[in-house]
Amino acid sequence: MLKFYHTPYSRSSSIFWLLEELGQPYEMEVLDIRAPGGAPESYRDVQPNKKVPAVIHDGTVITERAAITIYLADAFPEAGLAPPADAADRAPYLTTLVYCDAVLDPAVAAKAQGLSYGSNNYSFGLFEDMVRYLEKILSERRFAAGDRFTAADTQIGSAINFTMNIAKVLPERPAFKAYLGRVVERPAYQKVAARDAELIKAVTPLPQFQQK
Repeated sequence: MLKFYHTPYSRSSSIFWLLEELGQPYEMEVLDIRAPGGAPESYRDVQPNKKVPAVIHDGTVITERAAITIYLADAFPEAGLAPPADAADRAPYLTTLVYCDAVLDPAVAAKAQGLSYGSNNYSFGLFEDMVRYLEKILSERRFAAGDRFTAADTQIGSAINFTMNIAKVLPERPAFKAYLGRVVERPAYQKVAARDAELIKAVTPLPQFQQK
């Protein structure tokens, strides 16, 4: 049994995409994290900060996107979305997944909020360094970990699409556009995009993003 906690047009959309790529049955619970007070207090038993995503698989709770992605892709190897432990692309796969959560996301959030800081002030470093690195690896590789699509692409692809095309914080780069062109035409992504467009009608609308 696989249960997925989701808010449309949020960070959990990347896990929604992953679930569709995996092709496994799952139950979705839609939460309104943007409502006054956020998700219900009872949800803290699943996710301590009342954030999405979270999944429960056969009674095991997994939170944080990188952890969820690694767990699910390894739990369902028949989908072919996780390089084996001894594969050459396992290291860039894991690195890119964690980088998305630990560096890209907080650097974008800091930039969107107009935070000015030095490279050593925060563990995630400078926004400009993040952009430069991301542009470099996506110029050298067809996909996040190498020459083939993996679960890491659901995370990096979602992050780039949202922060560049919706939030308008990540700058447009040819490498980013070319990369998105390789991943967002996948049927699973298209299904999730259409479903999120319907689900958003039932929750608090997405806020307007303005770069500061």
